Amino acid sequence: MPQSNEIVTRSSEMSKNAAGAPEHNGEIFPSKVNKKLLSTGPTSNSSLVGGPLSSSLNVEAGDRVGLVSKVETRLYRRRWVMLFLFSAYSASNAFMWLQYSIIGNIFMRFYNIDTMALDWLSMIYLLTYVPLIVPVMWMLDKRGVREVVLTGAAFNCIGAWVKIGSVGQDLFPVTFFGQFVCSVGTVFILGIPPRLASVWFGESEVSTACSIGVLGNQLGIAIGFLVPPILVPNVEDMDELAGHIRFMFYITAGVATLLFVLVVIAFQEQPEIPPTVAQATARNIPPEDYSYVASIKRLLCNKHFILLVITYGLNVGCFYAVSTLLNRMIIEYYPGEEVNAGRIGLTIVIAGMVGSLICGIWLDRSKTYKQTTLAVYVMSFLGMILFACTLNLGHLWVVFITAGALGFFMTGYLPLGFEFAVELTYPESEGTSSGLLNCSAQIFGIIFIICQGKIIDSFGILAGNIFLCVFMLIGTIMTGIITHNHDLAQSLLCGHALHSE
Repeated sequence: MPQSNEIVTRSSEMSKNAAGAPEHNGEIFPSKVNKKLLSTGPTSNSSLVGGPLSSSLNVEAGDRVGLVSKVETRLYRRRWVMLFLFSAYSASNAFMWLQYSIIGNIFMRFYNIDTMALDWLSMIYLLTYVPLIVPVMWMLDKRGVREVVLTGAAFNCIGAWVKIGSVGQDLFPVTFFGQFVCSVGTVFILGIPPRLASVWFGESEVSTACSIGVLGNQLGIAIGFLVPPILVPNVEDMDELAGHIRFMFYITAGVATLLFVLVVIAFQEQPEIPPTVAQATARNIPPEDYSYVASIKRLLCNKHFILLVITYGLNVGCFYAVSTLLNRMIIEYYPGEEVNAGRIGLTIVIAGMVGSLICGIWLDRSKTYKQTTLAVYVMSFLGMILFACTLNLGHLWVVFITAGALGFFMTGYLPLGFEFAVELTYPESEGTSSGLLNCSAQIFGIIFIICQGKIIDSFGILAGNIFLCVFMLIGTIMTGIITHNHDLAQSLLCGHALHSE
C-alpha cells in the first residue's frame, strides 16, 4: 500500500566518516540508502539533483547531517508476477542451451558430427552474446525492460520452432540455425535481473529479487541436465531416436510459445508508483542528461570494475566449460551413465540455486559485498579442485557430493558478481555493468570450452580440470585485490543529492 518514505542518515554514523576515520566497514551507506537503487536506468552524477522529487540537506555545525525525502512509494504484489514471468522465460532459454551437450554422444551419432561441432551448439550461445550485448544494453537503457524481455521471448519462441524442422540426420545446419536464433534470445536475458529487481522491488528485497532472477536461468540449466537424457534414450534404431528428439523439441517449442504469450499479455515496464525514493528520483531525470557512450567509458576506466569483469568471466567461464563438457567427463569414467551425467549436472545447478538464494538474502541483510564475493570465490576454487580429484575414483556417489559442493559456490557466485558490480560502479546503470560482466563470461566460456576440450582429447579429463583450477586460482587472487572506495560513493551521494547550508 502507498506509504511516505522518510530516510534519515544519522549524524553519529556520518560523523565517524567525516571526522577522518582511518577505515570504513562498508555498512553505513548501504544500510541507510542502497546505492544500487540510485542508479536504476539512465542516470548521471547529477541524477539526484533537482526536480520536485529532489531531497534536501540540513548540514549543521558539528556532526549533524540529515537527509529527509518525502515521496510516495509503493510495493505492488504483482512485482512477483513480473519476476516469475522473467524467470520462467529465462529458464526456457537456458534449457535449450544444454539440451544437446548433455546427451552429446547421442546427437553426435544421430547427426554424424564430431565433438567440435557438438560443442559449438553450446558455444554459439556464448559467441552470439559478445557482438550483440552493446546494442541490447542501449535498448535496455533507451527502450526499457518490457521491450527487451518481449524481444528475447520472441527469439526464444522462433528458435524453438525452427528446431522441430531439424529432426533428420542430414539437417544439422537447420538445428544449428535454430540454436543460433535461441542464442540471440539469451542476449536479452542475462543482464535483466539487477534492473528488474531495482525497478520493481524495495530496498530490502533487491538483492534477493536479483538472485531469484538469476536462479530462473539456473533452473533452466538444471532441467536441461535432467530432462533430455530421459526424453531421448540412447536407442539404436534411428527412426525411433528421431521420434524421441522430435517429441523433446515439440515440448520446448510449446513451453516457449506459452511464455511468449504470457509476456505479451502480462509483463509490464514498471509500477505506477515507484518502490523506492531512488526510483522516484531516477524517473525525474530527462533522458538527454544520460550519455550511454560516456557511461561505458567511465566503466572501462574503473580499474576495480575491470578486475571484477575479468574475475567474473573466469569463474562463470569455468562453469560454462564444466556444464558443456560434463557428459564427456562422466561417460569417460562411467560408460553408459548418460542419465546419471544429467543428474550430476542437475545436482550442480540445484546446489547453486540454493547458494544463489542464500547469498542474495545475506547481501540484503549484511551488505558485505567484497567479503562475501571473495569468500564464495575461494570456496569455488576449492570445490573445483575437489571435483577434479574425485571424478576418477569410480564411485558415482562421491561425484554427486563433490559436484554439489562445486555448484553451491560456483553457481552461487553469479548474482554476487552483479551486486558487487553495481556497488563498484555507482551511479552507472545496472544494465550496462551486468552486460559487460556477461560479455566477459561468454568470451572466457568459449576459450575454456575449446581449450579444455582439446586438453581432454590430448591429455585426459584430469588435465582438463587442472587447467580450469589454475584459472580459478588466478581469479581468486584478483578478487582479493579489488577494493571499494566507500568514501567516494558517500561523497557522490552527498555532493549530488544534497546542498550545504
